[in-house]
Amino acid sequence: MVVMWQRSVVLMADPNPVAKALGAAYLVIPFVVAWALVREVTFGARTERMARILDAEGGLPVDELPRTPGGRIVRAAADAEFEKYKLAAEAAPDDWRSWFRLSCAYDASGDRTRARRAMRDAIALFRRDAVRPGKPARG
Repeated sequence: MVVMWQRSVVLMADPNPVAKALGAAYLVIPFVVAWALVREVTFGARTERMARILDAEGGLPVDELPRTPGGRIVRAAADAEFEKYKLAAEAAPDDWRSWFRLSCAYDASGDRTRARRAMRDAIALFRRDAVRPGKPARG
């Protein structure tokens, strides 16, 4: 960070407009990186919190999927198991637990993009439930 700030000052002192633009970028990049880091750590902490609650309730999905000799989940088995969690999430769209389990199923099927999206939905529902008036916060 210190080197970036130092380089930023040097570049912004240069009369060349391209150097000035690079210097300004050097000032902004640490803030973008810090924002992304905080966002990822928060995502992980919230996910872990929900996993602990599901574990205490006995609601974590059990990983009994067959694996290849290299340790990877057999995709066909994960895809077949996925349908169960998809139907559960469709049946209870306001339940963060079903979205958490759906996220795990997406991950097992190898679709990380949808897994993260489903987990973000689970986090939003979890946070909504935690602050809903008249309802005690869980976790």
